[in-house]
Amino acid sequence: MDFKSIQGQAAQFFSTVDKQTAHIKSLDTFEQKTKIPRSYVVVAVGVIYLFLTFLNFGGIGQFLSNIAGFVYPCYLSLKALRTTTAKDDTRLLTYWVVFSFLNVIEFWSTAILYWIPSYFLVKTFFLIYLSSPVTNGAEKVYKSAIKPLSDKLIPVDADTTTNEAVGDLLNKVQQKTE
Repeated sequence: MDFKSIQGQAAQFFSTVDKQTAHIKSLDTFEQKTKIPRSYVVVAVGVIYLFLTFLNFGGIGQFLSNIAGFVYPCYLSLKALRTTTAKDDTRLLTYWVVFSFLNVIEFWSTAILYWIPSYFLVKTFFLIYLSSPVTNGAEKVYKSAIKPLSDKLIPVDADTTTNEAVGDLLNKVQQKTE
């Protein structure tokens, strides 16, 4: 690889970032006032974010990692609530199940995980992988790890629909509380 090809790839990357962030008005204002291209700002913020996650001063890595796992999927979930298709709902529900499962595991193994170098940086990249619609990572993790476990613990009869199961459960809870 020569320098010209690297320079061309970088220019193409920054151009793509500019196009994908064209709808963000605050970046327009920032770009007009500072004369710094929006793509430089977006990339710089991303690099600083990952660097702070890596350093983990005062527990900031855990906070930033959880933000990465929460903000974008939450945004997608809010958008999905406005659609009529079930495909995005299912994908996001799968993500939230995997995210919750990982948080429970992390809670119980915190003492061990803090000894792993760059744990929160790796976790951040993993959460981005899980939440990305391109990789569909949450579905892969769900099908390979969580579904086999949940199939053993939560039996579902073929004859019982979900609504009937929920109704039965609510009836049992109501009977126990009376």
